[in-house]
Amino acid sequence: STCACVEYYGKALESLIKQVKIMSIHGKMKHKRNKIFTEFRKLPGGILVCTDVMARGIDIPEVHWVLQYDPPSSASAFVHRCGRTARIGNEGSALVFLLPMEESYVNFLSINQKCPMQEMKPQTNVLDLLPKLKSMALADRAVFEKGMKAFVSYVQAYAKHECNLIFRIKDLDFASLARGFALLKMPKMPELRGKCFPEFTPVTVNTDSISFKDKNREKQRQKKLEERR
Repeated sequence: STCACVEYYGKALESLIKQVKIMSIHGKMKHKRNKIFTEFRKLPGGILVCTDVMARGIDIPEVHWVLQYDPPSSASAFVHRCGRTARIGNEGSALVFLLPMEESYVNFLSINQKCPMQEMKPQTNVLDLLPKLKSMALADRAVFEKGMKAFVSYVQAYAKHECNLIFRIKDLDFASLARGFALLKMPKMPELRGKCFPEFTPVTVNTDSISFKDKNREKQRQKKLEERR
């Protein structure tokens, strides 16, 4: 749903999935967008992590799966997203992830967009990759910060969903969400003010001590910390 989520999960997938080309694209890239899109079209196979900037007006041949991690903020965008696959007589699949509290979105799409859907049972024996993501965040401040920004942007986008009777921010399980983003601690943001999260255990490490792998960025950070002191 957001540029920050694309940045974070694109980086995560690069580390978690080997021997598959992972590319990321979103609206804030501007000049790089066309280059990435052209490169992706030429690939024999790969994964493109993107926002709704790629939901319409583009054609990539033989897209087998469109995985919608976040339900789009508008119902018409759902159909446009699905339309990236099964083009020109080909077959393809589109999947959207929904929480149990969001299941009435299926009826909404059926009525609003004449788009019938079938339930796909959750996969069994799924690998728990969250510890690896946490280790990545502990080893590089860039990953830690990307995760925090992604979480904040996700919550803010959820709060602005056009179907706010279905996607209600007051029903969101922030602790589970933070675990799903492999956060090391809860961020400070207005939506979480005054709330307690006993189901979420922050790391015991002082996150200020996590440094950037990029030496220049770390040097600049240390300089700012010194100025603050």
